Amino acid sequence: MMSQPIRVYNTLTRTKERFEPPADHHVRIYACGVTPYAEAHIGHARPALIWSVIRKYLEARGYRVTLVQNFTDVDDKIIDRARAEGEEPLRLAARFSQQYLDAMRRLGIEDADRYPRVSEHIPDIVEMIETLVEKGFAYVVDGDVFYDVTRFPEYGKLSGQRLDELMAGTRFEADERKRNPMDFALWKAAKPGEPAWDSPWGPGRPGWHIECSAMSLKYLGNHIDFHGGGLDLVFPHHENEIAQSEAYTGRPPFVRYWVHNGLIKMGAEKMSKSLGNVVSVEALLERHPAELIRFYLLNTHYRSPLEFSDGAFEDARRGWRRLATAVAELRRFMAEHGLPRSGAEEQAPADDEPAADPGAALRSPIDPDALAPQLDEAGRLFAEAVAETPARFDAAMADDFNTALAIAALFDLARAVNGYRQHLARRGRGETEGEAAVRRGAGPVSRRGGGEWRVVPPPEEAAGRAAAAGAADERLVAALIELVLEVRQEARAAKNWAVADRIRARLQELGVVIEDTPEGTRWKKAEDA
Repeated sequence: MMSQPIRVYNTLTRTKERFEPPADHHVRIYACGVTPYAEAHIGHARPALIWSVIRKYLEARGYRVTLVQNFTDVDDKIIDRARAEGEEPLRLAARFSQQYLDAMRRLGIEDADRYPRVSEHIPDIVEMIETLVEKGFAYVVDGDVFYDVTRFPEYGKLSGQRLDELMAGTRFEADERKRNPMDFALWKAAKPGEPAWDSPWGPGRPGWHIECSAMSLKYLGNHIDFHGGGLDLVFPHHENEIAQSEAYTGRPPFVRYWVHNGLIKMGAEKMSKSLGNVVSVEALLERHPAELIRFYLLNTHYRSPLEFSDGAFEDARRGWRRLATAVAELRRFMAEHGLPRSGAEEQAPADDEPAADPGAALRSPIDPDALAPQLDEAGRLFAEAVAETPARFDAAMADDFNTALAIAALFDLARAVNGYRQHLARRGRGETEGEAAVRRGAGPVSRRGGGEWRVVPPPEEAAGRAAAAGAADERLVAALIELVLEVRQEARAAKNWAVADRIRARLQELGVVIEDTPEGTRWKKAEDA
């Protein structure tokens, strides 16, 4: 069975489009990074994690992937904070850039292939601006350089806005030196106390938007496959990137697929450093395991907004514990029966070499039909769950990188593992050869999902951390249910059938099924029934 075709929601066309890979199977991604003037917060972690997982998925599909993420280390906010703290701006930016990298690594997010910084690419930026001036797309006024948006007829195509409407709706104080209110700065003339570099127009520094165009073109070339960022960057940042990049190259499209993630909110407000309503990554890591934070971020589709609250985080914790405990039990189950060999790991294709069999890493490691003669009914159901999970996982990720649906497939596999373990325990005899093959197949399926995404603790920590916490919760729940059943039994003995029936009904609503037998009352979770 071939893998599902990948479909991606393209902000430019406002539709899901089929991803057409480049001829060399080398996928090039540019993700807008942070302006490092304060500690990294969870709003920064979300896009970094999303692109980390997308890169893993594309590599599993057989592609070579290059991911570039910039640091905007020349910016008004950096200058303002540096001035307030009496620190040199580039030194402050370097300090917070390193803090961001350290925080992402503690979250288990792999480094991008490159982290270019504005301050290190001034010559590239100046050359690009010079070309735009020569082509008539930009003009110089008193040492500043502005981009003339009227020279780019398609301005507004990413955000879906018309230039005349944008100009009519302009509310900021107009700069009389501009030809049009919507013209934006490519180069800013130097001001006292600010960092500055030489240029043909005098000392100064780059505007905000030109940096990403210059650095992405330098490291990834034209026709980038994916360009990512938060929804708040669609306009004006990414709109301006398109205008200046396509004017510079003369060969559209600058980007093939524009991919934007939803924002994290605190109540009704967007989480942002400027508003002061942020939750730092370091503070979260002091209270929660990295795997839980990753699970929380990935358990919502990347395009959806994510509201941060203690209640929402605790809801995520309960789901994460169920999954982490199930994976720990699977590892224990496999160890009890002899750990299987991991087998040869899938190798990434060499540079410019398409994969011989794209998607092989996401296919089922077993054939349930071939094993059917060696399986009883419970074994057959388990085999089907193991066999179907890779396809369900792949289908979820192929549908606009739906990590939430992919995690749901892992939960279903976890339930199947638990059910199968309980079946073997009740049966009281060893596995057949076919059953052992199914069990071994469950290992790589779990690894390719929860393991590679690191939403569950590593093997050496699972029992002592997530599984132990989950087991403690299970013991508490079991003790409370037994207490409730004692109260129900007292009601039955007093012939208070209304109270006894009410307890039964309420427990059933909570997912607990009870059975009155001659040997006494038994209970089990509905999902295990």
